[in-house]
Amino acid sequence: MRVLIALLSFAFVLPGCTETMDRALDATEAETASIAGYGEIRTYLDARLDEAPKDIDWEPATKRDRVDVLMISGGGAGGAFSVGVLSAWSATKTRPRFDIVTGVSTGALIAPFAFLGSAYDDTLVHLYTSGVAEELASSKRASGLIGPSLLKADPLRRMIEQFITPAILRQVAAEHCKGRRLLVLTTNLDTQRAVVWNMGAIAASGRPDALRLFQDIIVASASIPGVYPAVMIKAESGGHRFEEMHSDGGSASQVLMLPQALLTSSHRLGPAKRTAVNFYVIVNNALMPEFAKTPDTTLSVIARAFSIFVKSQTQSALTALYSYSKLTGAHFHLASIDVQVPYSMLDPFNTQYMCAVYNLGYAELMAGTLWRDSPVFR
Repeated sequence: MRVLIALLSFAFVLPGCTETMDRALDATEAETASIAGYGEIRTYLDARLDEAPKDIDWEPATKRDRVDVLMISGGGAGGAFSVGVLSAWSATKTRPRFDIVTGVSTGALIAPFAFLGSAYDDTLVHLYTSGVAEELASSKRASGLIGPSLLKADPLRRMIEQFITPAILRQVAAEHCKGRRLLVLTTNLDTQRAVVWNMGAIAASGRPDALRLFQDIIVASASIPGVYPAVMIKAESGGHRFEEMHSDGGSASQVLMLPQALLTSSHRLGPAKRTAVNFYVIVNNALMPEFAKTPDTTLSVIARAFSIFVKSQTQSALTALYSYSKLTGAHFHLASIDVQVPYSMLDPFNTQYMCAVYNLGYAELMAGTLWRDSPVFR
C-alpha cells in the first residue's frame, strides 16, 4: 500500500472502471459465478462456515502432530522485509515446511516461492533487492485520471510471467498433491467481496490455461486499484459466460487469515488430533505510529489518512487472529517492520529502502528479536 500512498502524491485517483460488453447481469449471477472447468478453487473470505468449500483439497493434510501456517501481508516495496525474514530463517535451518502459505498483494508474489521453500530464496532476494522492481513504476499512462489506471500493467505482468513459470506451476501442483495449501487473496470489485483462491488446486488441475489463471490471480492481487489496471477473469453462471474485475486483495484485508466465520467461532483449524497450530504472520509494513509532519494539502492529507486506515485495518485483523489463537490453543507469532525506515514517496520502489527493510528482517530473525507473541503495536 505504500505505492498507492506514493502515487497519490502525483494525482488524485478518481473511483470508477471501464465498462466491458461481457459482465455479470446482476448481483445474483455475480455471487453464483465459478471458473469453468476448475471445480471449487475459490471461496469468499466472508463466507459462512456452511458456505465453505467441501472439497478436501482445501484442508491441509499432514501426518505430523502440528500445522504450520505462514501469512504474508501486503506492503509494496516493504515485501523485502519478508524476504529478509525468510532468508535468515533458511540460514538458521529452523524454517518450517509450512502446511499453509497465504499471500496478499506483494505477499501474493512472494507466497509461491515461500511455499516451495528455501531453494527460492535467491529468486526473492533478486526480485526485492537487485533494483529490478524500480521498473514497476516506470510506465505511466498518457490518459492519466480518465483511463483505467495511472500505470500500465506491462512491467508487473512481465515480471510475474518471467518468474511464475510452467516449472513453478508443476512444483506447486506436486506440493498441493502432498496435502500442502497455497492461498492468495484478490478483491472482486463488482461484488465488493474478498476472494480466496486455492492456487495449488489450480496448478494441479491439469488444464491448459492453468498457468495463465495462476499468473492472472497474482497480477490481480498485486494491482493496487487506480494505480494498476484491474485484471479481468473469465467466469460463468447458469451457462452465461462473462468477466469479473479483480484487483488488489489488500483492499479487503492486508493479511489473508482464516475465513471470518472461523475466526469468530471455537472451531479448530483441522482435526482435533492435531496438537499444535502455529500461525506465523509477517506484516510488510510498520504497525506502530510513525511521526511525520503532514503538509496541509489535499493529497498529503488523503495519503496520510489512508496510511492510518491500512494500519488500523491490519491491527484489527491481527487482534481477531490473536483472539482465535487464544480460544483454540494455537500459537501466535507476529513480525512487522518495527523501526521507522526513511521512505520517499517520489520513489516508491527505491532499492535502498528495499535493501534496508530486507536487512532489518534478516538481522532481527538472526538476533532472535523478530517474533512477538501478541499484537502489541507500540
